Amino acid sequence: MCYTGCVTTTNNSTGFSGLGIAPSLLSALDRLKFIEPTPVQSRSIPVGIEGQDLIAIAQTGTGKTLAFGIPIIQRLAQVKGKALVLLPTRELAIQVDESLHSIGRSLGLRTAVLIGGASMLLQRKSILRKPHVVIATPGRLLDHMEQHTVNLADVTILVLDEADRMLDMGFAPQIKKILAAVPRKRQTMLFSATMPKEIVEIAHRHMATPLHVEIARSGTAVEKVTQEVFFVTQESKARLLETVLSKHLGSALVFVRTKHGARKITRYVQEMGHTAAEIHSNRTLGQRREALEGFKSGKYRVLVATDIAARGIDVTGIEVVVNFDLPSTAEDYIHRIGRTARAGRTGQAISFATFDQQGDIRSIERLIRKTLPVRELPQLPPVRYSGPRESAPQGSQYRARQPYRSQSRGSRPWQRTQFRGRNKQRRSGRNY
Repeated sequence: MCYTGCVTTTNNSTGFSGLGIAPSLLSALDRLKFIEPTPVQSRSIPVGIEGQDLIAIAQTGTGKTLAFGIPIIQRLAQVKGKALVLLPTRELAIQVDESLHSIGRSLGLRTAVLIGGASMLLQRKSILRKPHVVIATPGRLLDHMEQHTVNLADVTILVLDEADRMLDMGFAPQIKKILAAVPRKRQTMLFSATMPKEIVEIAHRHMATPLHVEIARSGTAVEKVTQEVFFVTQESKARLLETVLSKHLGSALVFVRTKHGARKITRYVQEMGHTAAEIHSNRTLGQRREALEGFKSGKYRVLVATDIAARGIDVTGIEVVVNFDLPSTAEDYIHRIGRTARAGRTGQAISFATFDQQGDIRSIERLIRKTLPVRELPQLPPVRYSGPRESAPQGSQYRARQPYRSQSRGSRPWQRTQFRGRNKQRRSGRNY
């Protein structure tokens, strides 16, 4: 569906040079070894540079950050005002900030990142430096708006990145308030992997005859991902994960549905002997950044995450994505498996489904328009057991239970003695 006709940009020249990009930005792209634009970049950048409203539908991992980042930097050098980029998660906001700085640092680009879990005081200071681009999650931006620490009256470019995910996460009321606060005369660029009716409504109400760029049909999964599904009992999922991790030796991203499940599976993976970290909404911003950076650097081989990270992880080279729990919606399946096979590489997505979830698998198949191959269960390893040795099930793998250590008085006998000694001195009235 197109509002003013679909855009078909023909790029006869090689590289980024035929897209109308300024020489200073082309030099920055050359320095960063960006040679050929992706389809969403080659079709979106010229539209963005011209200042037109844009709706771009593209799969995750196709380079959407540069598709709006390059037009933002170039147009802000031509027009007054600033740009506002809205995103659903903290991790995605930080990654967009890093990408924009990598291109615009030499041009003096200033940004402010407004996300939950970070210091409000530091964010106020970054706003006082008059940033060219404000990168924010909706909730934290509203906090600043209510405290009158940020002014959106001079926003000339608005970007809604991962718009469908923001709507799925319940940010629709916040987005409406933000859209009402920014000037009506502005350029709006909306990027999404799917095209729900809520986005169509936003386009009709808040965008001026947007051009529609669709790189892949809404709901299309990444082509270079090999997908398969195992039907397994809930009790056997952990042992099947152990088998998968022993077969695929590269980095693995494991998706679970709950925060408790993430903690539990992380401990189980660590007991297998793999380095693992967890990322979910109960972790602080510092813990989530450390887990993500450790996963990127190879410190952690396995990252266990809830759907909060489905679009917040931009790591090249993830070998396998494991859906330990099926997602709550079929659309989230696309976002999850889009974490692998990024930047033109190949990857594998493996889903664990219980026998009563055949309907969920069919919903996913209808969305991606293909049948998921069902694999037979391999020989699973023995059950891991940490109870008393005499009660261990036959054939199970026994793990010695760690002895209990007191948290209140310390785990070493001399700490306890020292504590009692101080009490004795207090009772004797000595001043020490």
